[in-house]
Amino acid sequence: MAEKKSKRGLGRGLSALMADVAENPGTSAERPKDADRTLPVENIEPNPDQPRRDFDKGPLEDLAASIKEKGIIQPLIVRVSPRDARRYEIVAGERRWRAAQMAQLHEVPVLVREFDDTEVLEVAIIENIQRADLNPVEEAAGYSQLMERFGHTQEKLATALGKSRSHIANLMRLLNLPNEVQAFLRDGSLSAGHARALVTADDPVSLAKHIIKNGLSVRDAEKLVKSSHNAKMKDKTASQRSSDKDADTVALEGDLSASLGMKVSLSHKAGQESGQLTITYDSFEQLDELCQKLTVSD
Repeated sequence: MAEKKSKRGLGRGLSALMADVAENPGTSAERPKDADRTLPVENIEPNPDQPRRDFDKGPLEDLAASIKEKGIIQPLIVRVSPRDARRYEIVAGERRWRAAQMAQLHEVPVLVREFDDTEVLEVAIIENIQRADLNPVEEAAGYSQLMERFGHTQEKLATALGKSRSHIANLMRLLNLPNEVQAFLRDGSLSAGHARALVTADDPVSLAKHIIKNGLSVRDAEKLVKSSHNAKMKDKTASQRSSDKDADTVALEGDLSASLGMKVSLSHKAGQESGQLTITYDSFEQLDELCQKLTVSD
């Protein structure tokens, strides 16, 4: 029986791949790999399954200007096109390919690799995660895809991508927020710090709008969420106490509330005839009205 091909994991293979994918090596120790060869730009085609669809014109023009001056420092990664053996498909580096055309280059340096369709998608997601302009939701979605599609763990992703496990875990929690709050993150109205505070909130959409409207800091947002949570727990406790009351007590509370125009709560001490009556007023006017009612004499 033929041995089943093992799935490429996140060990040395991905570490080597990361060196290929990195677009902007920061030091001489991270020197980019030499290209296998150069290819005419017209013989290269983008990956039709590339997760990234939008390429901002401004940054592309900046990259094109840099390429005109210095050339393409980091080679593109390509594979032989599965649709036409005479052409090559981009695995990583579509921005460089597009900018090279804007810079009117006729050929670009490439690294030719053998990847199947699954590996091409994995590389594309990894490349997107490394984008400098990525917002927190996009980055979190990239981690989620790598874990769900390829079975990678947070620990292994952290090691391979040079991130802390807590960074990856905290970002992925943002995907639990409602779409409306995620939209605030995408457009920059909320920071990742604000959003993390909202993950445990009972009504994150309303709180997010309040934070944006009032320009709250992350610390203030955390206090707001805590205050909201405490208020709900208090209401829940009061509701539970109310639900333990017998029908006669609830009816009496309703009659008194209707008569006074204020919320009335009755609490009996277990096994005794004594208890407590609480009247809640919403304004000083109501308090004054209550005092007048209580002091009326025959």
